Amino acid sequence: MTVKKFDAIIVGSGQAGTPLAFKFAGEGKKVAFIEKEHWGGTCLNVGCTPTKAYVASARRMWDAQHGIELGVSIPEGVKIDLQKVKERKDALIRKSSEGIAYGIKSSDNIIPYKGEASFTGFKTLEVNGEQIQAEHIFINTGARPLIPEGFEEVDYLTNQSILQLYELPEHLIIVGGSYIGLEFGQMFKRFGSKVTIIERNEQIIASEDDEISKSILKTLEEEGVEFRLNATCISGKNNKDGTITVSVDCRKGAPEITGTHLLLAVGRTPNTDMLNFPATGLSADKRGYLEVNDYLETSVPGIYALGDCNGKGAFTHTAYNDYEIVADNMFEGKDRKVSDRIITYALYVDPPLGRAGITKKEALSKGYNILEAKMPMKRIARAKEKGETKGLMNAIINADTKEFLGAAVLGVGGDEIISSILTLMYAKAPYTVFRDAVIPHPTIAELIPTILESVKKISK
Repeated sequence: MTVKKFDAIIVGSGQAGTPLAFKFAGEGKKVAFIEKEHWGGTCLNVGCTPTKAYVASARRMWDAQHGIELGVSIPEGVKIDLQKVKERKDALIRKSSEGIAYGIKSSDNIIPYKGEASFTGFKTLEVNGEQIQAEHIFINTGARPLIPEGFEEVDYLTNQSILQLYELPEHLIIVGGSYIGLEFGQMFKRFGSKVTIIERNEQIIASEDDEISKSILKTLEEEGVEFRLNATCISGKNNKDGTITVSVDCRKGAPEITGTHLLLAVGRTPNTDMLNFPATGLSADKRGYLEVNDYLETSVPGIYALGDCNGKGAFTHTAYNDYEIVADNMFEGKDRKVSDRIITYALYVDPPLGRAGITKKEALSKGYNILEAKMPMKRIARAKEKGETKGLMNAIINADTKEFLGAAVLGVGGDEIISSILTLMYAKAPYTVFRDAVIPHPTIAELIPTILESVKKISK
């Protein structure tokens, strides 16, 4: 069989693969660009874009139901039209996806392949019955929902399939009390569904500091979301009437919960098990991730793993940064590394959480001498004026270097405000730079200098 040769092969069109394909093409290199499903990958099609469109609709519902608190009388009877919400989401996705497809079609150097790729030999892949080779291969295959044991035969939804519903669930049961589960839980509760979230840990989003998790839990419970924590031995079954029953072993509450729909949101697993890595000398770790060095190169020189499949971050912004690292090092002569990256992310419940760096419990476990600054949102004038006083902000500072170790802003605008602290962290500037800055009034961010004036030493 004839083997077609390229300068680069890119498997997957996510937030690392797509810009990299256009970068190689712009440098005059021939690129084989492989995508088995939708151009644009997870974020565009089933992740950030569609879910944040739904979050925006849910917020409009909340505004309509809480207008009286700010003196705005809105007639009763507001309801969601899930079909129109879906149509708006689909239009947003379609515009971006078609833009990528047009860019690919317009390029003489990108050869698209719609199909599933698999290694057949060293740096050789087969897709749609065709053998292709390249010196540089970039794996950007993303991840998929993890289906826990005990739910394989149940009629479940994932973060992808729930976005295809045309009718509102009467009672949505969510297994998983972390980022995906919480966002969908609040969203569908605001739409009008009854929502029950089941979490095996003692607290939701267990990786966060206790006060952050407890504050989010309180907010969602006040909105009517029900929680079952400390749930173990979780399993599900289909009922003859079309409902679903989830069995839980909890310290409190009934041992079974029955609802009309079930969303599984317990995590994601990388899409690396279909590529036949041994044929090219690669192997994934026990979790399915491809191990990479600081430059995102695998154990096979010339083969790179980008995005969700490398275990270096499961976010759109980290995937795009993977692209930047590879592109700048290859074409701009730079020396960018994954280890230079500071963890940052946002949780899009309402109010949102913005996080940069490590948590307080992480800082203490690593033995840092730390200073802490924090303040509840209810003490911030701008939050009170907006009528949105839930949440808090805190910052953890290295007492020896005076640099930020991490920060969390849970509250109105938190997903945007966190970037100001993140910028100082990259600059390795002392916290006093922010403390002594003059910030516009009235804003949420203006209280950060205030809280930094009264940092407190935290014992190890």
